[in-house]
Amino acid sequence: MSISERLTDERVSDVRCTEDALVVDLMDGRTITVPLAWYPRLAGASPEQRANWQTCGGGYGIHWPDLDEDLSTEGLLRGAPAPKAA
Repeated sequence: MSISERLTDERVSDVRCTEDALVVDLMDGRTITVPLAWYPRLAGASPEQRANWQTCGGGYGIHWPDLDEDLSTEGLLRGAPAPKAA
């Protein structure tokens, strides 16, 4: 392996919410932190609902069954907030 090769694994390892942030740990050791306000369903949810998550999409997504909310690591890495409600 050359130095220029990068080993990345964007699958979800852990998910947690603080008062104002969504924090996602990836399998490769990186941590993504985004404003909780970007995701209104999560922001309005109880701590118990936020804690009830599971991986989906082969480990590249996060699903909150109580909230019917799905996010991908790709979108989080791009800094993509939830679309505005029409």
